Amino acid sequence: MNPRAANEYLKAKVMTATPEQLQMLLYDGAVRFCEQGLLALDNNNFEGSHNALTRAQKILLELHAGLKKDIAPELCKNLGALYMWCYRRLIDANTQRDRKAVEEALQILKYQRETWAMLMEQLGRRNASAAAQKLDLSAPDERMEARFVA
Repeated sequence: MNPRAANEYLKAKVMTATPEQLQMLLYDGAVRFCEQGLLALDNNNFEGSHNALTRAQKILLELHAGLKKDIAPELCKNLGALYMWCYRRLIDANTQRDRKAVEEALQILKYQRETWAMLMEQLGRRNASAAAQKLDLSAPDERMEARFVA
């Protein structure tokens, strides 16, 4: 796929995504850029690692800014601290060319992404069950469920 078509596809995907899907896209992007940063560090491509890790840092700032502190203050406080810790580790990785710092942040981001995927799956099941009840149908069982594949 040419870069222009890929950019248009991503733009359409973002513009039509639910807030939950946008959160997943942010996690996916942060993980992808951390992995690109690691690969660039391994190849002594310090400009490439800087660019990739800076993009991951920007995503972490976006995740932090998107926290809804008025809805779940304690959860947001904890998530905010986690995002800022990852952000600082990526700064350390960028300034000191520290592979371990990237790996630590990446481990947290992958865990958060996995957790978010499970939450989306549960939400999908709950929504399907509620819709079935409104239509006076039996709730979907495990054989009928659509799985979220990331």
